[in-house]
Amino acid sequence: MKKALPIVFSLLLMGAPASLMLAQDTGAKQDAQNAGSDIKDAGKSTGRAAKNTGKAIGKTTKKGANKTARTVKKGANKVEDKTDTTTTKTTTTTPAR
Repeated sequence: MKKALPIVFSLLLMGAPASLMLAQDTGAKQDAQNAGSDIKDAGKSTGRAAKNTGKAIGKTTKKGANKTARTVKKGANKVEDKTDTTTTKTTTTTPAR
């Protein structure tokens, strides 16, 4: 057993650098995979943000168009009331002095 201990110890020492190199290689590979996943997630987030922004712009544009339409209709009604000849309007005149 005493003779086997140095042999086992030397085998462990010889195998340690190789296992460290494998660990570094796996770490680099994992880092590259993580970077790819991060980029993919960032792209998805950007897409969602653009979609939400587009929806908000669409809603705002629709509100603005509807408000403009109401204002135009209100103005058209005022003009129509002024030019309507079917209703009789009573006007009071003040005597001139």
